[in-house]
Amino acid sequence: MVVLYWLLFNYENYYAMSKEIRKRLQDINTFMSTTTNETYFVGKDEQGTEFNIVFNTVELLEWLDIDYMKDATKKYIENL
Repeated sequence: MVVLYWLLFNYENYYAMSKEIRKRLQDINTFMSTTTNETYFVGKDEQGTEFNIVFNTVELLEWLDIDYMKDATKKYIENL
């Protein structure tokens, strides 16, 4: 009953979440974190169209493994 209620009143959001969207954020030109717990990255996608993504800052920090990212980047640079 609860699931049906949720689907009836949130169908558009459910449908949007169920569609898989894959984009590559390239040429990042803007970064901003706000006092309202949002972090923005703005750049261009694969076709050169302006593209932005907004993260919940707390969740982003919980998920990012900065030390691992730094080590992986160093290995990438060493292999260039």
